[in-house]
Amino acid sequence: MSKILIRNARLVNENQITETDVLIENGLIARIQAGLSDEGISQVIDARGQYLLPGVIDDQVHFREPGLTHKATIQSESRAAVAGGVTTFMEMPNTVPNALTQELLADKYEIAARTSMANYSFFMGASNDNLDEVLRTDPKSVCGIKVFMGSSTGNMLVDKEQVLEDLFRQSPMLVATHCEDEATIRANTERYRNLYGDSAPAAIHPLIRSEEACLLSSSLAVNLAKRHNARLHILHITTADELSLFRNDIPLSEKRITSEVCVHHLWFDSRDYLTLGNQIKCNPAIKAAHHKEALLTALLDDRLDIIATDHAPHTWSEKQQSYWQAPSGLPLVQHPLLLMLDFVAQGKLPIETVVRKMSHAPADCFQIDRRGYVREGYWADLVLVDTQQPTTVKKENILYQCGWSPLLGHTFGSTVTHTLVSGELVYQEGRFLADRAGERLAFSR
Repeated sequence: MSKILIRNARLVNENQITETDVLIENGLIARIQAGLSDEGISQVIDARGQYLLPGVIDDQVHFREPGLTHKATIQSESRAAVAGGVTTFMEMPNTVPNALTQELLADKYEIAARTSMANYSFFMGASNDNLDEVLRTDPKSVCGIKVFMGSSTGNMLVDKEQVLEDLFRQSPMLVATHCEDEATIRANTERYRNLYGDSAPAAIHPLIRSEEACLLSSSLAVNLAKRHNARLHILHITTADELSLFRNDIPLSEKRITSEVCVHHLWFDSRDYLTLGNQIKCNPAIKAAHHKEALLTALLDDRLDIIATDHAPHTWSEKQQSYWQAPSGLPLVQHPLLLMLDFVAQGKLPIETVVRKMSHAPADCFQIDRRGYVREGYWADLVLVDTQQPTTVKKENILYQCGWSPLLGHTFGSTVTHTLVSGELVYQEGRFLADRAGERLAFSR
């Protein structure tokens, strides 16, 4: 593999910003030092004026393959990810068929090995009747176990009390949960169907998938984890009420219960249903503005550990159906870093915090081997961003297979100029330089 030298970078890493060079050799970071020689170097990238960041690790995406490839594929969505500075993803099991056996899980890894531009791992899915299969999962080569404690796209609901007890008691690895109380959602659905009939507006979504539904389910998950000393990671927290469930008085490395917030729950709020409608219909729902502000505060004080996307594409025609028929989920994996860099420009987040929550924390939370940091001997998953070069989201530069974005027309203040995946320069100034580059993640457990 060729040697690559990144010169004059403003490296953001481990809560510091330093002017330095980075030498990449055989896929790994070989040297981090100012003034490195370019002798014997295959390619030199002059990063003057730009930030160099460890690649974003997105711990929650839905790339729809196998079975739902009219919406997206691992190839299409991993390309979009890389263009946005996401070098690593962890994908959910609610594909078709659901990844509920070791053989079906292996099928997804085989597809990614052939087609993924980004590094990858896949969650093993839990159901009401596959505990034996779940317990066969290798913690050194699979990111975690996914439990839907509220139904979502794919309907993998786990709602049997004894099954949940057994999962939390016996799982030897991280359990990631989607937490919404199903009984509350069903009662709310019946109420609003009676009220609106077939003409319900998208704005009722956070009333159906309510604060109460989230808190009830998240509280149950936390209680189960504490009772069995399980390693719990709660995905896409959306309410101020849930934040008291999480600690910030110990380091992330010592936490048994961790949490995630998604970019759309920080960016949008319930007022946006008036203009975007079903485009921002997702589970759990985007809620009132005061929740958004509380989530940002909790991100800053470390009650919330990770920023992710829950990238979940559907076709435009599917989203144009009535509220009751339109599926939940929105495409986001091309734009999370730019979203958070806008927060930096607005003074809401330090850039060091963005790196910590999008790169360092996912690597630590999932115990990923040699990724998530810019360190000598680590894999070279790197992103260069120009914070003086705006990016406008246009139909022609949206790389999601579904071809649309709720961010259409928005101009970000920054641009991703270069992305390196496992030491290979795969994206530069709007062009892809490789067909695939992703490597399967390994875990130090």
